[in-house]
Amino acid sequence: MQLLLEGARQLGLDLTDEHRWAFQVYYEELVAWNARFNLTAITEYEQVQVRHFLDSLSCVRALVGTEYLLPAVPGQAGFRLARPLTCIDVGTGAGFPGLPLKIAFPRLRLTLLEATGKKVKFLEHIVERLGLEDVTVIKGRAEELGQMRNHRESYELVLARAVAELPTLTEYLLPLCRLGGLCIAQKGVGAQAEAASAQRALAVLGGRLRRIIPVELTGLAETRHLVVMEKIARTPEKYPRRPGVPAKRPL
Repeated sequence: MQLLLEGARQLGLDLTDEHRWAFQVYYEELVAWNARFNLTAITEYEQVQVRHFLDSLSCVRALVGTEYLLPAVPGQAGFRLARPLTCIDVGTGAGFPGLPLKIAFPRLRLTLLEATGKKVKFLEHIVERLGLEDVTVIKGRAEELGQMRNHRESYELVLARAVAELPTLTEYLLPLCRLGGLCIAQKGVGAQAEAASAQRALAVLGGRLRRIIPVELTGLAETRHLVVMEKIARTPEKYPRRPGVPAKRPL
């Protein structure tokens, strides 16, 4: 896990032997299940470390300087959550970015939302295998969950990676985000253009673009971006629209 450890240090994270064990088990289980269920196209050891684990951990860059994150120990490197933080990972797939963040920050109260049954089974398995607490796995869609009372505007942090373009993605994420919370969308080179095209959707749904953070990762040539949006007003009740509509008719 050397690439992961080095890359994590550059993000300000000092991973312990316990963290390294968890990521090693995660990798082994991912590859074993992938042989049967095709969870991901990326299975090579170094690529998983960078493109799945390290890329997921890079979300911490969006929390630096916020009320959510504190130095691990004053005067030393590293971070810790200031308090337990409610978080939902929308369209998590095989658990990215939510589970690597949970491994690094055990106080995260994490919900994993995934619509594909075989991926949900893997998520349930890996959560149990790693002995992770305060993790809920839900089989469903964001359009449905966003209209449920116990999930709507309930999460301080809403995450998504490789789910949809931003005009559509904002309708998945913002209804789940509580007032004053943050949505983080992980994007590639087209982040700036997507953010520009999502301005109307943000305004309609009660969001505002906070910043776009470029991320350079050890072992990855291309630049990744974190599109950070904040919830500044309540989302109108008619959003999200029924499943499939946000993708077909983006705001």
